Amino acid sequence: MKIRVYDEVLGHAEFTVQEMAALAPRLVSLEERVPGVQGQAFELKEWHTAWCDQQQHRADREPSQMTVEGVDEFQAVIPWKELNDAVFLFEQKGEPLGKGYPIRLYVPNGSSECLNVKSVVQIRFQYSDDLSQEATYGFKNLVTPDELKFRK
Repeated sequence: MKIRVYDEVLGHAEFTVQEMAALAPRLVSLEERVPGVQGQAFELKEWHTAWCDQQQHRADREPSQMTVEGVDEFQAVIPWKELNDAVFLFEQKGEPLGKGYPIRLYVPNGSSECLNVKSVVQIRFQYSDDLSQEATYGFKNLVTPDELKFRK
């Protein structure tokens, strides 16, 4: 499964879990950040910087926020300033994640535990100064027109 990544400056990309982990400058033990939770993780901000470097792009500023979406359509919009300790868990006991596959976001010291999004399949980096400075989260609950026809 590939993870879709969009950056307003760098554009679109798709990565496998292995490609994302390989791009990370270093891996960390999740238990160092989240006591009682074991596994291998990579730091979000270091990973983003490495992706910028790979694309030979030197950003003149950091993103203002990141949006992640899980396979279940749970979405979190998180200000960049809340992501200093954020990591993506990608492996436990040397195996891909069982719960939370393909990757799981952990935001230690974030404003809510709901920012720890499981089964992340899409990541967006946004740069606008007009964006909210408070984290939001919840299910998208998208309903297609065809589904509306049958909900009467």
